[in-house]
Amino acid sequence: MKEYKILSPSGIVGYGFPEESFAAGVALKPDLIACDGGSTDPGPYYLGSGIPFTNATAVKRDLRLMLKAARELQIPLVIGTAGGCGADVHVAREVGIIHEIAKEEKLSFKMAVISAEFEKPALLEHLRAGRIEKLGPAPVVTEKDITDSTHIVAQMGIEPIMAALDDGAEVVICGRCYDPAAFAAPAIRAGYDKALSLHLGKILECATICATPGSASDCMMGYLGEDYFEVEPLSPGRKCTPTSVSAHTLYEKTDPYILPGPGGHLNLLNCTFEAVSDRRVRVTGSRFVPETVPTVKLEGAREAGYRTVSICGNRDPLFIAQIDTIVENVKKRTAANLSANFPFELDFIIYGKNGVMGALEPAPQITSHEIGIVIDAVADTAEHSAAVCSVARSTLLHYGYEGRIATAGNVAFPFSPSDIKVGAIYTFSVYALLRHKNPLSLFPITYEEVKA
Repeated sequence: MKEYKILSPSGIVGYGFPEESFAAGVALKPDLIACDGGSTDPGPYYLGSGIPFTNATAVKRDLRLMLKAARELQIPLVIGTAGGCGADVHVAREVGIIHEIAKEEKLSFKMAVISAEFEKPALLEHLRAGRIEKLGPAPVVTEKDITDSTHIVAQMGIEPIMAALDDGAEVVICGRCYDPAAFAAPAIRAGYDKALSLHLGKILECATICATPGSASDCMMGYLGEDYFEVEPLSPGRKCTPTSVSAHTLYEKTDPYILPGPGGHLNLLNCTFEAVSDRRVRVTGSRFVPETVPTVKLEGAREAGYRTVSICGNRDPLFIAQIDTIVENVKKRTAANLSANFPFELDFIIYGKNGVMGALEPAPQITSHEIGIVIDAVADTAEHSAAVCSVARSTLLHYGYEGRIATAGNVAFPFSPSDIKVGAIYTFSVYALLRHKNPLSLFPITYEEVKA
């Protein structure tokens, strides 16, 4: 069984990669070019708003190189979670960019577009039939959660991608997709072991993050054999080691041995990681355990209000020593002014104290000579959030703390205007599992003959 070679250019389409590394991968004549296009990591705003978190210009640069190479080599190009979150509006932007590139480069190919977004009536029917179940610590999904959501997607597995390739697609653009699926599906379709293919996909979807030094913006090559896979970075300045690859296998997982995904989980209890060279690692022993009834993960987001923020700083040791009392009193004064008029939330994020960890910060004493303060105001309307931020900012600026000498202002603002209207904000509203005997039926595929 010959090795099946997969070129992973970047951790996410639009993150960029060195053309030298990419050219080195293309020269190895891969059987597949695949790239993940998104994640829930940036939070619910991008899913809820329908705005991609990747820049269109950067995405077009990456896709141009991938598409041209795939067509020259006559191999599939598969993009997972297009546009960042994989809702139909995100996918549409990526499809539009593909059309632009095809026209500019005079390329022709058959393209499959796989939707992962649910219509609300269909999802309500699944809920009423008892097919939607709780996922981890996330709350139980209600009908209101579904109806209030702006976009709800399901995380597809390998089946829709394999079906698209079976129907002759040369370019596959996926909505929300299990990260390894874009890499694993073509390999499994070609006859390679499912567990090894998915495990390799788990590594490749982050490109060279599993290398040392790691990066999501450089190219990685994966090699699948009958009972193993190997990974090697394409930049000479990076290398893979058994430690770096095994450590990355644990990435974003709560269990070091069980990696759940659509339709089942990977069992890595008997995995081995061994160096093939000083830059290349071989992995064996991965095992796939199917579910009795397959599940797919649902992700939805809804609007949760409007945000205004203000960024400022202070380096007075007397102010810094009293920051907890100052913040508490500023909150009280703001509430006295506005809480009778409308509901709101006011938070102060203090960098140099506990801005990263918040209440979980293990070091109670402030040791920095200066602190950065983010005033975060959330309310039901943009005007109300701006009012909260304005009152809190002005109160903080002129608050009379013990020992204060200057009266011109307590904090310095790096920007004018000082208050930044972020706009609508979103929260995850649906985070659950959908049980379905035929997951392929959940993801409609449309085909198009793209002509130069």
